[in-house]
Amino acid sequence: MAEAHAAVAFQFTITPEGVDFRISNEALRAIYYSGVRSWKKRFARFKNNFLTGLYPASPTSWFVVLISVLASVFMRIDPSMGVIQVIQDRLGLSNYFAAPADLYISVVIFSTVLWIGMVYMLRYMLKLLLCYHGWMYEPHGKFSLVSKIWLGLVKIFSGRKPLLYSYQASLPRLPLPTVQGTISRYLKSVRPLMTDDQYKEMEQLAIDFQETLGPRLQRYLLLKSWWATNYVSFITYIHVSLLTRY
Repeated sequence: MAEAHAAVAFQFTITPEGVDFRISNEALRAIYYSGVRSWKKRFARFKNNFLTGLYPASPTSWFVVLISVLASVFMRIDPSMGVIQVIQDRLGLSNYFAAPADLYISVVIFSTVLWIGMVYMLRYMLKLLLCYHGWMYEPHGKFSLVSKIWLGLVKIFSGRKPLLYSYQASLPRLPLPTVQGTISRYLKSVRPLMTDDQYKEMEQLAIDFQETLGPRLQRYLLLKSWWATNYVSFITYIHVSLLTRY
């Protein structure tokens, strides 16, 4: 009971003389430090998610690009080939800002767009490099020249300090199997579970599916694989998680 009373931050008792409040400093201090730890964890999680979203680039690289473009503008060199001037004219920045400020804002916009394009280019190059699997089939401790070149390029494009999920956006997409290959594997998997008559019936159903509905569903999956990282995630959620509830 003594520990329970000590853990209570606020205590009050009603007496004939009035209400007596008692505040536990240790409990308030514990509540304060727990809140600080919680916000530190939230900030660290936000920071990691932010850096992971920018990988393989970093906020420092944006600053380097901005300084480089500003230095070129000060040296009377236009690295944008007229794009900065177009941004000034289209956005009408001269109507809202003074003469140097509109130029600086246009430079910041151009540098940010250029930096985002570089991020996507590096991410796409890293994704292409990670599609190489030849190193997996080479003898232990012996790398071919192609694998050595591949490893060097991966180190160049992968950045310096990757986090746990830094490569998530750079991983190759799941390959989309063909309708014929899917049907062939399905028939092989169900053959030991069926009799000859059942298997012949299933073969006929598979042929009908391949000639009628299969190609159309394959086109839908192909479109989904272009913009989704996992083209089977939504299908699995609908058919496994939801339809099994009815």
